[in-house]
Parts: sequence; C-alpha cells; structure tokens
Amino acid sequence: MNNFNLIIYKNLSLYNTLKELSNFFTYELKSHVEDMDNLIKITKDNSELLVITDKKINNKINHILINKPIKIGPLLEKISIKLSKLNFKTQSNFMVGEYSLDINSRFISRYQEKLKLTQKEVEIICYLRNSDHDQSPENLQKEIWKHSEGVETHTVETHIYRLRKKINDKFKDKNFIINDNKGYKLKNWKKGISLQKNFCLKNLGKKKLNQKKVKEALKEKKNKFSIVNFKV
Repeated sequence: MNNFNLIIYKNLSLYNTLKELSNFFTYELKSHVEDMDNLIKITKDNSELLVITDKKINNKINHILINKPIKIGPLLEKISIKLSKLNFKTQSNFMVGEYSLDINSRFISRYQEKLKLTQKEVEIICYLRNSDHDQSPENLQKEIWKHSEGVETHTVETHIYRLRKKINDKFKDKNFIINDNKGYKLKNWKKGISLQKNFCLKNLGKKKLNQKKVKEALKEKKNKFSIVNFKV
C-alpha cells in the first residue's frame, strides 16, 4: 500500500487551512513549498507525492491544478479521487459492490462470469466508485477526458450508455450505473457498500474522508482563517 503525502505549492493560506482539517484526511499533509527547484527536487522519482497548486507546473509531477475561489469540499473530493487513481496503478484488483474489477486486464467479473472493458469504461467506473456525489456528464468530461479536443457531453453519455448495456447484457444488471437529474452514480449494493469502504480503508490507510465533518470543522474554524476567498 502506498502512503501518499500532499504538498502545497505557493499557497500558504491553503496549506494552513488544510492543516486545520488534517485530522479528517486519509493522507498526510507534508509541507508547503515556495521554490520550484525545491519542488522538483522533492518530487523527483517519488510517485507518492501529490502537489496542490494554482500555478501551472510540470505535467510529469502528480498534481491538481485549482482555481480561485477555492471550494474546500470539492477540492478534498478531488484529492481523494486523485489519490485513489494513483493507488489503482499499483493495485490490480478491487471490489465494486459485488463485482471484482481488474484494472490491468480490464476485466470486470461477478461469480464465474467476466466481461472485458475499454480503458475509458474502467476510468468511468473508478471515478464513480470513488465519488461521494452524483456526477454530471460535464464533470465526467472534465475529469476523465480532460477537455480533449472534439469531446462533448454526448460522448460521455454514449460511453455510459454502452457500458450500462454491456453490464446488463452480461450480468443482467440494468442498475449498475444509475442516472437522474443530478447525474450518474453507481448503485448502492447492500453488501457492496461495506466492501467498498473496506477497500478505501485498505488502500488509503485511514478512515474515509467525512465531508459533513469537514464542513462542520470549517464553520467552526472559519474566523481563524485569514483568507476570504475560500468556500465550503
């Protein structure tokens, strides 16, 4: 299991804010870095670091580029999803409810049956699996396709339609992915929920991030924060 650390680059206010909330994290808040040369030195050949910044940096560095005003809740969810993706690179199999997903071979299986997926289908499942909220086509487009040229929201909808059809044709499960006016999400399996939580604990090392407690903590501590452009 990888033990990931966060580094905040050139945003001391954000670092201090996250430090106040670090007890809720499933990762370690390592340091604040002001110098690019120092950042490169620290992150070189270290895949267990994730940099948070509002500055454009080398794409070879694992990082999340943020925009102001910074919304803490969505930012923490992005961090959790990004770290999970990094963990998945070294983790072959994991549970998605009552299914087992092998991200290396791209097979999803249940009982004795298995189905071959495309890379994008695996990414969609992984992203929905690690999200606490329904995801709109626009957000999936942004997070999975990274605003690739020529990609529109109907491309996302088509991929999900085909994925749902494949799952239903093979496993007779028409509700693997549920969609409503809020967006897409994976269904809540009675047994799968506990399996998913166990996977988070196993791979991220601590309790799963509790967004409600984070928001409560932010409200309690907001008067201590000097920065005014943060949002819950």
